[in-house]
Amino acid sequence: MCDLLEDDFLERAKTIAISKNNQLIALGKDPLELDTLLANVKEAAEQLKPYITDTIPLLHTAMQNKDKILFEGAQGIMLDIDFGTYPYVTSSNTGAGGVASGAGVPPQSIDRVIGIVKAYTTRVGGGPFPTELTDETGEHIARVGAEFGATTGRPRRCGWFDAVVARYACMIGGIDEWALMKLDVLDNLETIRVCTAYEIDGKRIEEMPASLRTFERCTPVYEDVSGWQTPTTHCTTWEELPEKAKDYVAYLERITGVQVSILSVGPKRASTILRSE
Repeated sequence: MCDLLEDDFLERAKTIAISKNNQLIALGKDPLELDTLLANVKEAAEQLKPYITDTIPLLHTAMQNKDKILFEGAQGIMLDIDFGTYPYVTSSNTGAGGVASGAGVPPQSIDRVIGIVKAYTTRVGGGPFPTELTDETGEHIARVGAEFGATTGRPRRCGWFDAVVARYACMIGGIDEWALMKLDVLDNLETIRVCTAYEIDGKRIEEMPASLRTFERCTPVYEDVSGWQTPTTHCTTWEELPEKAKDYVAYLERITGVQVSILSVGPKRASTILRSE
């Protein structure tokens, strides 16, 4: 973005575009239309210029002023380049530690970490997924939950809640509290399963294995929870939720060791429940 503020930015952009065109032509592809490309770049640059600044002093001034700063992660912790299921990961650190390296603030300045988790488990693309459901229940969750990748549009793989992964995420991310999403997707299920541990080679383990090959051979150990089989999308307070839905939330809190402070039962703003207790 610093380059965008320089007087010779368009000339630099043109030089790069010419180089890319040579590569495209060599690959038998159509080249970019330079005049159109540069006109679009110029228009975008003019709109962006007023908003470009050095964010390091900006953030530190805000911290000195005791302002509230909210950082939002962009991927799940299991996609962390160092601690996720490599090579099925993204290109950055996705946990709370990524705030320090990504935004340029000291680690000790992060004083509250909210982990966003669904009432079930999803994954886009490849990688081990012990609780994946490839049956009608999995299709039901995907359909009701509209589970398609936000960026790629690819269908998400769906499965039961994996407490082993959730506990691992808490360790890596330093999660203080959960924001539990999409509880309403489970409304019609008679029985809800939760993975509390894995079994491999006849041995029960309660922590994620470091080896991807080992993780791929893990089978889930389930505990069954009674479903509430009644709609929750109309609920706007904790008290309005069915008792069995409350029981499920309490169960997830118990097996992960982290309290649910935010609960979602639908896409509307009013469907987000903030728990007071």
